[in-house]
Parts: sequence; C-alpha cells; structure tokens
Amino acid sequence: MDKITEKQNPKSNNLDKMTTIEILDLINQEDATIHSEIKKSIPKIEKMIDEIVFNIKNGGRIIYVGCGTSGRIGVLDASECPPTFSVDKNLVQGIIAGGDSALKNAIENIEDSFSDGAKDILLKNVKNNDSVIGISANGSAKYVHGALSEAKKNNALTALITFNNYVKDDYLDHLIMTIVGPEIISGSTRMKAGTATKMILNMISTTVMIKLNKVFKNYMVDLNVSNQKLYSRAINIISDITNLNSKKSKILLTNAKGNVKSAIVMNALDIDYKKSLQLIEELDGNIRNIIDIVD
Repeated sequence: MDKITEKQNPKSNNLDKMTTIEILDLINQEDATIHSEIKKSIPKIEKMIDEIVFNIKNGGRIIYVGCGTSGRIGVLDASECPPTFSVDKNLVQGIIAGGDSALKNAIENIEDSFSDGAKDILLKNVKNNDSVIGISANGSAKYVHGALSEAKKNNALTALITFNNYVKDDYLDHLIMTIVGPEIISGSTRMKAGTATKMILNMISTTVMIKLNKVFKNYMVDLNVSNQKLYSRAINIISDITNLNSKKSKILLTNAKGNVKSAIVMNALDIDYKKSLQLIEELDGNIRNIIDIVD
C-alpha cells in the first residue's frame, strides 16, 4: 500500500525556516486542495448514503470506528446528531480505540489490535441493518479493520474512509479513498486528513438526516430544544415558516410541548398537539406535503 499520508511534502521542505505568515499561507493553500479531492469521492459517498438511509429505515444504526484523530472526529459527529436532529443517542455512535479516555489522551499501540476492534463491535451487538464506517487516515489501522471484519460477519454494511491508495478488502462494501496528499508536517494526519474526515462525516450524517425528513427547507425542524440558544432558534424557525410574530410563536411552541414540527403542523392545519403528532408519524416525519398543500 502506497502510504501517501506518510510521505514528505516538498512544499514544506523548509518549514522550520519559514516566517509565520509563510507557514499560515502554506497551510491555507494545502487545505484549499481538500474540497476538489472530496468532490471526486462524492459518487461513492452518495451510493453509500443511500444504502445507509435504507438500513436506518429498517431499524439500523450508524457506527463510526476510528483511532486517534479519526476516532475523535467520529465521536464528535455522532454526539452532535441528537441535539441537532432529535434522534436517539444510539442511532449514530462513535467508537474510538481505547474508549473514552482516548478522547483526551493518546494511547500508544491501541490501533494495532485487530482483536480489540472485533471485540468492541461484538459489544455493540451489530446486526445486518447497521452501517459500520471505519476511518483510518493511512488505511492500515488494524483496530479499524478488526471492527469492519467482525461487522461483516453479521452482514452489516461496511465502509472504510481513508486518504491513501488502498486495495478493497472482501469484507468492505464501500471504500472511500480521498487523496489529499502529504501533510505539511510529514505524517501529521490531524491536519488535511483530519479536516477531510470532518468534511466527509458532515456530508454523511447531514445528508442521511435530511433524507430521514429531519429538515424542512433548510431548517432543522427536528432540533432538540434543550437550552436557551436552541429555544431561540426554535422560535425563529417557527416564525419564519408560519409568519407568526415571536410572541405567538412562543405560545405555539409551548402548546406543542417544545416540538417544532408539531408547532408548524398545528398552525398550518389548525389542529391540536395530539393530532399533529399522529399526522407527522403517518407521513414518516415529512411535513413538506402538509405545508405545500396548505400554501
């Protein structure tokens, strides 16, 4: 395997001699290449997402698996789904080699254990409608491959996100290779590879949630109103969609027991909270048809 992520970047050969502005410009220039490289991977990401959505509609979950930076970004993406889209905390999960302590502290050699990856997947009781996405910057983390291999034994959907050239293993359904090139500090994949990882996971989780009817227009209508910031956002969303003023929107949200979708449907059809919930469930959470008909 050609480990591009471990190669020396000729543009940064004299990095230690550069001025601060030269270093910043170089980092910025290298980061600018990420967008075009991810674009090349979009067709493969699209196919994977469509299969993930199908799996979730049949009771499945998304499980990210990674080591170090890759694992931390997976956990981050997973942890942001419940407040943003009001999904159960188990729907999107992140597993990092070494467990929670590895989120703050580097644990040496943990990525080298194939069996540990397999064990952690066994603990998740992975089924055939789950989607297990491994993240490995250079593609060789044994822990990640152990997890993916074990997941495939239970017929789960499996995918590997990597930033090196990699030959697809027989236990992989999807291989997402995005070649962002050598880092400006050789092997420091917390940089371009890390940024690309965050961008790709954003694409996966966000698109999946949109396809699960968690978004109306570009509003996060399924947000969990759990703090003042999100409460204010909920009021603004309701006001924008219903054209009600802030005061009336607050009353509507209260009557909807903090459920933004219910508030919008209650207003559109002049129905009570219970009926709005029933209708939203019948429509699989898709309120577009309701709003379009009323408009």
